[in-house]
Amino acid sequence: MLKLNVYSKDGNIVGEYTLPIDIFGIKPNDGAIYEAIRMYQANKRQGTASTKTRGEVRGGGRKPWVQKHTGRARAGSIRSPLWPGGGIVFGPKPRNYYYKIPRKKLRLALLSALSYKTMEGKILLLDKLDFTEQKTKLFNAMLGALGLNSKKSILFVSSNLKREDNFYKAGRNIKGVEFKNANDLNALDVLSTDILVFPLDALKSFLEIKR
Repeated sequence: MLKLNVYSKDGNIVGEYTLPIDIFGIKPNDGAIYEAIRMYQANKRQGTASTKTRGEVRGGGRKPWVQKHTGRARAGSIRSPLWPGGGIVFGPKPRNYYYKIPRKKLRLALLSALSYKTMEGKILLLDKLDFTEQKTKLFNAMLGALGLNSKKSILFVSSNLKREDNFYKAGRNIKGVEFKNANDLNALDVLSTDILVFPLDALKSFLEIKR
């Protein structure tokens, strides 16, 4: 049984919640995690790197010197790849790095990442995440009460994240604090953060999606 304490924003324990083993307690598949992370990172690449071949570099239309009797090596253009300022051989050109892996493998990678976080004790449950005011000091007070202010990165999962929510406005400028919708959560998000914070409504929403 994977029982975790449920905390209030004041840092008090207000209950317990049993996490499903088939989502938070599976045997992690490192191969699936590797493939998923590689895909997510590849899909972030802009692919705009570009170099010029010898045919694209400006200049070099005239032969630098005659073919014979100079004592120097033969040269047909000052834009040869052998010359400074010349073209680049097999250099990068704009390309699209996007690709996809099967949906089941992405799900396995996410559940594996969540299982790692559960084993490491890096999942925290909140009874609710709401603020009456959009004040950063309230958010910082909550982090302090929960013992999270020393963490480098904290990911708050929301059931329905909106830019106008008070808790989002209160925490968006705090270094290391990130927000994510439950239906957008992926293995890269989970493994890139120190602590994963689930309000109960977001956790229940997440479980409905992944089952």
